[in-house]
Amino acid sequence: MSKLFILLGLFCLSNGFILPQFYDSPSPRIVGGENAPVGSAPHQASLRSIFGSHFCGGSIISKRWILTAAHCTVGQSTFTIKVVVGTNSLTSGGEKYSVEKIIVHEDYDGGEIINDVSVVKVSTDIEFTDLVQPIQLPKTDTAEGAVLTLTGWGRTSYPGSLPDRLQVISLIALSVNQCQQIYKGIVSSNVYDTQICSLTKSGEGACHGDSGGPLVEGDKVVGIVSWGVPCARGYPDVYTRVYSFKDWILSKTNMTDESIIN
Repeated sequence: MSKLFILLGLFCLSNGFILPQFYDSPSPRIVGGENAPVGSAPHQASLRSIFGSHFCGGSIISKRWILTAAHCTVGQSTFTIKVVVGTNSLTSGGEKYSVEKIIVHEDYDGGEIINDVSVVKVSTDIEFTDLVQPIQLPKTDTAEGAVLTLTGWGRTSYPGSLPDRLQVISLIALSVNQCQQIYKGIVSSNVYDTQICSLTKSGEGACHGDSGGPLVEGDKVVGIVSWGVPCARGYPDVYTRVYSFKDWILSKTNMTDESIIN
């Protein structure tokens, strides 16, 4: 039995998602999406292992900083992560950057899955082009009913393999109360005000490999893919609410609200 848990833990780490304790293994990926047009998500980053395998997504927020999920970086070191930007493909193109620093939220709880936010500093300035651009942090909170856009390289079916092409899907924000009611009695983890939930219909949503990636409202990154029931089974996907951690992000990156994208 102990070996089973160890193998499960290694599998989850290698695929970049976390497992709340409930009847089924949760995930983050995009199911029911479509290929994203080239250049449509220039803020998208891919976190890669030392072997070049994609395991999590991220958002470029400045020349040196990537925003991602804590569960993507906890236990990692600057030697085990590379950041790739400027490509919609996992197998070709893009620019690769080494990592100088990893900061995980001090109160991240992998059991309760809260404060799931991290920032990664690359070793050299990211060169901005038409295919590589930072995205702004939100100036206001995300409301129920907001139209959201999710991008990532998560599995397009479950089980299944990661797609080569970046996927995109349009989603709708639920209220925290709605999300809590849907998950009541189903998962041991709670849903908090510091999180955003999204839902469309069964067969659409996030999955393994999307973790840490950007949930966007307009031209702002408002969410970080955190957890959900795998995959796209009609349950809400849960994201870290960026607005709730904006001050933390600005503080850890030593940037101001005005300079965060410079």
